Amino acid sequence: MKVLVIGGGGREHAIVWKLRESARVEKIWCAPGNGGIAAEAECVAIDAGDVSALVAFAEKNRPDLTVVGPELPLVKGIADAFRVRNFPIVGPSQIAAQLEGSKIFSKEFLLRHNIPTATLYGVFEDPDEAVAALAEVHYPLVMKADGLCAGKGVVLAANQEEARAFIDSAMRKNELGPAGRKLMFEETLAGEELSFIIVTDGEKYSPLVPTRDHKRIFDGNRGPNTGGMGAFSIDELLPDALRETIVLTVVEPTLRGLAADGIRYQGFLYIGLMITDNGPKVLEFNCRLGDPETQAIMARLDCDLAEILQDLTTRRFDPSKFHWKRGASVCVVLAAEGYPGKYTAGKAISGLTALTNNTGVKVLHAGTKPFGDVVVTSGGRVLGVTSWAANLESAVASAYAACGAIKFDGMQFRHDIGTQAGFAQSAGN
Repeated sequence: MKVLVIGGGGREHAIVWKLRESARVEKIWCAPGNGGIAAEAECVAIDAGDVSALVAFAEKNRPDLTVVGPELPLVKGIADAFRVRNFPIVGPSQIAAQLEGSKIFSKEFLLRHNIPTATLYGVFEDPDEAVAALAEVHYPLVMKADGLCAGKGVVLAANQEEARAFIDSAMRKNELGPAGRKLMFEETLAGEELSFIIVTDGEKYSPLVPTRDHKRIFDGNRGPNTGGMGAFSIDELLPDALRETIVLTVVEPTLRGLAADGIRYQGFLYIGLMITDNGPKVLEFNCRLGDPETQAIMARLDCDLAEILQDLTTRRFDPSKFHWKRGASVCVVLAAEGYPGKYTAGKAISGLTALTNNTGVKVLHAGTKPFGDVVVTSGGRVLGVTSWAANLESAVASAYAACGAIKFDGMQFRHDIGTQAGFAQSAGN
């Protein structure tokens, strides 16, 4: 098999890592890839969002399988463009990807099919109407821009002043671009967050092992939200009774609802849940794998990923082929100084070669690039130090021991990923 992986972050490195383990896989391209992926695949200088260039590459090179990492190419319709040309691809259609691409589309879908979610206060296209509605809602208020905003489109406003400021920046100053022209207000849910990710052909599905990520930049879930500072996976995150409830009240109604709407969903579906006192409720859908959840998930995978995904593209999907390592996995993100705000790039990274043969640890690259004989930083989240072991305590210890061997100027990371201190979840996390 020749495989094309689209994307260039830690999630994509984790996917490349597991595809490389398959005896079926002869060649992997990654577009655009990064400094770590370059050691395991051929990196292709095509931006992940450039659908026409990716189609042209596929027409020339004829991959047997394409796996899409980020949401942007899916929302732009890459799965449709590949399928019409008979290129096997893992990922939902453009209309199905609106579950992530449009917060309003997603909310209307949830309400239409009676899937548990937060109460909707309203959808607004006019800033004056949005401001007027602020007197009728409860605080803290969840405010969401409709479109993709690179993680900046959701605000938890503590009061009217903060809510007005977001309306002003999104709708009057146009700081979020077209994605912020429509805003949605909904109630804040309290409880514990859980990532429930499935892979499906639209009918059959398989849940992946449960994960929880740590969004905030500092220990104890303090500071601003990020793309994710780490994640862990243990089966105990999801007791059998809770799993059954999620399947019966969320997963299966979602798949039935998509089918009823004439949408055949194929690929990964990430369901962000809040486990409230009234049961699980959907916070959001993502039409792809999460990052850094993927790193923790792939560390526990114990089967041929290439075979399963190839079956998925040919409607021979067999959920029973998934097998998982028992125990636990942890991913600790090493980030650049200043992240999630402005950060500097080009910092040389040392200590990577010493970890090459460290059993039970895999350093997955997120924001790196080769520069001569060294690897340098090129993003806000730089590396995902990932480990797996018989129990969570051992996995955490291995991950942090490996973090201690890696250095670059300004490196920052949380010290409580996967620990009791890091479990505390806030409504805004």
